[in-house]
Amino acid sequence: MVAIRQCSRSACSNRAVSTLTYVYADSTAVLGPLATYAEPHCYDLCAGHANRLTVPRGWEVLRLALPETPAEPNPDDLLALAEAVREAANPVETEEPAATRRSARGSLEPPAESGETRRGHLRILRE
Repeated sequence: MVAIRQCSRSACSNRAVSTLTYVYADSTAVLGPLATYAEPHCYDLCAGHANRLTVPRGWEVLRLALPETPAEPNPDDLLALAEAVREAANPVETEEPAATRRSARGSLEPPAESGETRRGHLRILRE
C-alpha cells in the first residue's frame, strides 16, 4: 500500500507532484520531483502550486525537470525487494577461523595479571 502525499499548502487536498526546499545561504529555492521520503524542512506541492511558485525579491528559483507521468512500480523493484527479504530471513552463517574467534570470557573481567577492576564502562586502576 502506497500512501499518497498531499500538497503542503493549507486548504489544498491535491496530490503532491514536486518537492520545494530552500538553500538560505544562497538565497535559492529548489523545486524538483517529489522526494522519495517526506522531509521535515521540505514542502510537497501539487502541480498548481508548483507552477505558481514565487520567491522573495533577490532570490533565485531552480526548477528541476519534473517527470511527465508519475513513476509506475517496476517489476524489477518488486523482485529486488523479494530477494532482500529472502536473504534477511535466511542469513548464511560463516564459520570463523579459530584464531579470530573471541574467547568465552566475559567482557567485564579484568585480565588476571593487571591490577584493574571494571564496573560497566568505568575502570578503577590500582597503583
